[in-house]
Amino acid sequence: MTEKAVRILVLEHDPADPVLLLGDWLGEAGAELIICRAYAGEQIPANLDGFNALISMGGEMGARDDERAPWLPATRALLSAAVLQATPTLGICLGGQLLAAATGGAVRVGADGPEIGAHLAAKRDAAMSDPLFADLPMTPDVLQFHYDVVSTLPPGAVLLLSSTGYPNQAWRQGSAAWGLQFHVEPPPEVVREWARTDGMPITGRLGPALDVAAETVGEVWRDFAHRFVAFARTAAGSGPGPGPGGRKLLPVVAIDE
Repeated sequence: MTEKAVRILVLEHDPADPVLLLGDWLGEAGAELIICRAYAGEQIPANLDGFNALISMGGEMGARDDERAPWLPATRALLSAAVLQATPTLGICLGGQLLAAATGGAVRVGADGPEIGAHLAAKRDAAMSDPLFADLPMTPDVLQFHYDVVSTLPPGAVLLLSSTGYPNQAWRQGSAAWGLQFHVEPPPEVVREWARTDGMPITGRLGPALDVAAETVGEVWRDFAHRFVAFARTAAGSGPGPGPGGRKLLPVVAIDE
């Protein structure tokens, strides 16, 4: 019997950062992606009815640049609702910053400058029992391209990955939402193009030789994407609970000031 596809709503905030390799990996695991290109004027859904999971992608704007990107308040509201309803959620780079901002965290320009290129991150103790992060290597390579950082995690967030640069590299909010400061979706040529467009050097531990890390990065985060789909499939089949949409409400304070 064929498993029912996991329907994932993907919010794209910037034409330069579509779902890319992540979309391939999610599809391999049986996900059906419904892409909302907010930057092109497509409306952010008011709720997650009909979806099993939510992914918010990256972009060059800031998490509070509402005048520049007028769909961001609706994005933060949807992310906040997803946390409260325990809908499996993944925020990538800007998407992670939006998740943090929507649930009481703080996002600031990184005091030590941008991170661009391949960097090492390290698992924290809490990652060892996390459904998505437990099987990661102890020090996975991650692809960075960001100017802003999550300077303060939201109340109740659990830190999962840190680095010697900026400590809040990955965290879990509630029982089913994860924020990543880094990217998992782009191949090396896309990171190089972002750097060329911004006129910035690639300064990670491998310098411009991003292809050296590409195979390892792809293997690690492909498996991570497969685990996210499996988690969402299990959550979708766990039966109705007392919260909206049949999901259990969690004691998480959602703040969007």
